[in-house]
Amino acid sequence: MNQEKTARAEGITELIVDARWLREHRDDTSLILIDTRPVKDFHAGHLSGARHFDPFPFHHTDTSERGVAEFGAQLQWIFSALGITGRETVVFYENESGMRAARGQWALEYAGHPKARMLDGGLKAAAGETLTTKVDKFAATDFALSPRAEILATYAYLLDRIGLPDVQIFDVRSAEEYFGEKVRAKHGGAIPGAFHQDWTAALGADGTVKSPAELRAQFEALGLDPAAEIIPYCQGGYRAAHAYIALKIAGYPRVRNYLGSWAEWGNRDDLPIEHPRRK
Repeated sequence: MNQEKTARAEGITELIVDARWLREHRDDTSLILIDTRPVKDFHAGHLSGARHFDPFPFHHTDTSERGVAEFGAQLQWIFSALGITGRETVVFYENESGMRAARGQWALEYAGHPKARMLDGGLKAAAGETLTTKVDKFAATDFALSPRAEILATYAYLLDRIGLPDVQIFDVRSAEEYFGEKVRAKHGGAIPGAFHQDWTAALGADGTVKSPAELRAQFEALGLDPAAEIIPYCQGGYRAAHAYIALKIAGYPRVRNYLGSWAEWGNRDDLPIEHPRRK
């Protein structure tokens, strides 16, 4: 139990913060809140002082060298427009611990920011907070991009590692997508050898991320090896960003989000595809 509490505390400080942490740091001048919900929800009521960025429209499915460079330039522009410098703590939130907030956290971490966090449980967990429709002004910055290549996977990186014993691919799409019953690209199916579990399995009934012990047991039962490098993917790298957070919290040190995910892999004719069947 003590180990679990310690792990949870470490997870909160490194990747996520809870509603209690938010209350205790609400007045910190170095805190920036980013509301990642659709813009209509933001304007209907958000946390006081929050800035808005819905990452969902910013799909990026080209992980060639040029494509990754363009992704980095896009992030530099976005985080500059949000007034982020790299010296503050940035907390992304939505209604619960969802894929939008996770994508924001992962993207800012990839961009080199040392204190990118997700609000665990989102607005549901921060129910005592008073929402406002007032939008505060803030100044844009010149955010310095310093990409952390070790937490992003490209199609070429993944292709070279299919079948290697120390690399495991993790499909976190729905079962219908994984089994090719719901096709959202030119081709249906899965990346060869991928383990599968819907990303929502990492969430508790209250919309918060499960405890490190629960996640660790869940992932190990699935067959994911903590000593291996784990590469989650989904359709566009959003659900996979959530899996990235869950895996890191569970104590998996080497995790890469496959940015292009199935929207890239499944739309190409030159990449191998497996067609799993329900048992």
